[in-house]
This record gives sequence, structure tokens and C-alpha cells, in this order.
Amino acid sequence: MHQAHLIDLHFYDQEEVIAAFLVETEEGPILIETGPFSTFEKLKEGVSKAGYRVEDIKHVFLSHIHLDHAGAAWWFARNGAKIYVHPLGFRHLHDPSKLMNSAKRIYMDMMDTLWGRMEAIPENLLHQVGHEEEINIGNKRIKSWHTPGHAVHHIAWQIGDILFAGDVAGVKIGDGPVVPPCPPPDINIEDWQNSINLIRKISPSCIYLTHYGQVTDINSHLTELETELLYWANWIKPYFEKGTAIPHITPLFQEMVQERLSSKGVVEDIHKGQYEAANPSWMSVSGLLRYWKKRHN
Repeated sequence: MHQAHLIDLHFYDQEEVIAAFLVETEEGPILIETGPFSTFEKLKEGVSKAGYRVEDIKHVFLSHIHLDHAGAAWWFARNGAKIYVHPLGFRHLHDPSKLMNSAKRIYMDMMDTLWGRMEAIPENLLHQVGHEEEINIGNKRIKSWHTPGHAVHHIAWQIGDILFAGDVAGVKIGDGPVVPPCPPPDINIEDWQNSINLIRKISPSCIYLTHYGQVTDINSHLTELETELLYWANWIKPYFEKGTAIPHITPLFQEMVQERLSSKGVVEDIHKGQYEAANPSWMSVSGLLRYWKKRHN
């Protein structure tokens, strides 16, 4: 089948950190992921290179509501597009104030530079998609797979034998290894393992990663992802048990991640920088500590 147009959003002026995907149908283009609103001009350019205008897009499919995946969805809704989202993500797109206030507390002065703004989407333009629901647009059938683990409101979208996996299939830059993005608030290792097993059962011929690009060696990719996810979680556990503060853990965690990247052939600082931009260490520390705290309670 026709592959997707991969659009590099040049997040924070870096290549191959965040992607969006345009898929052509007989009823016009659909978009999978929007990226943050801060990269909207790059998205526009990418859509234009594929031969369309952003105004032509009337269907937008989101893997989940994190700002690096869904931050520009409101613009498409304002232009009449229907936005497809997990039922647990729906209220945050209808009223993004909680999502944005939480992000502002974290990013403060960098908020606009990194993410840009996010506006409310009317209920009638938000389509809450069930697990295994199928949506037909033109000659394309888009199937929803609820895939929690990275986020409770995560969906992987299947078109033919291609899976657009958001973050549930990990972060992989270029020929580098795959790593698990583990931000708070709802990392769940067991759910994630179940989602990895679901992807194995779906058995796509190709996975598109929002961070970043195309994977065709599916089995080894998923095995490496699961191994790394368990390694990271178990590395964090003793620090949780000792009550170590996040600022103390983060540089140690970052050093561990960088060493593991080096041992797997990532030698250029620029590539390590891309991994850090796509998957910041402090976020994974915070997310995995929260996971162990929930397990402990």
C-alpha cells in the first residue's frame, strides 16, 4: 500500500525529533499526529511538499494528547477537521486548561518556544475512538488499538499492514537503539508490556514512530524496547526505595542512558542530543518514580 508522507517538524531546530504523517485517501489527505503548535509552520511546509494545503485536512488522528503529538490539533478543528482521540484524552482537548497549566509549571518561560499555544476543541469535532474501532475515509480503513503503558489514553493506528505507534513503540533516532519514553503521570510497565505483545499479535510490516521514522525489523525492535523499559524501571527502583530526590537522580540517570546509547553505537553528541530532546531524562526519572510510588501504595 502507499506509504505515508513523513513530515519532519524540526522541533527546537533539530532534525528527526518529532514527526507527523500525512496519508492520502480518495477523500483527501488525513493527518496522523500534529506535533506542537510551535512547529506548525514546518508542518505546513511538509503538507505543501506532499501536494496539499493544511486546510485540505479534514481528519486528524492523535496517538495521545501530549503536546508533542497533539498540540496543533485545535488549529485543524478550527478549520472544520474532525479530531480522533482516545476517550480518556477527550476532556483535555475539549478543555486544555489543566494540560496547559501543568506544562506551564514545568516549562515556565520556555513554554511558548517549545510548545506554543493550545486552544479548546468543540465537542462536536472530537471523536472518541473505541478499542478496535474502524473508521473508513475514502479508500482507507483506519483501525484503533488502545495501547496504554506510555499513557492511559494512547492509541496506535493501523492502516493496512502499517502501524502508526505514537510513543508505545518507543523512541529511535536514525540507526540508533530504541528507548522507552517514560514521562509522568501514568507510566505503567505491565500495561506497556501488554501493549507490546498486542503489537506483536497485530504483526505490522512497518511501524512509524513519532520519534522518529520507520521501523521494519519489528520483532527485534520490540524485544529491545521491552528489555530497555525493564532495565530503566529496575535501575530507578532503589532510588525510589531510598527516597532520593529527582535532582540528584537525574544526572545519574542521564549518564546511564548516555553510556547505554554509546555501548549500542551512538557516538555522536548530536545524536545523543536528539535522543535527549525527544525523550528528556528528567521526565523519565519523574515518570518511573511515580510508577514505583503507585505500585508501593
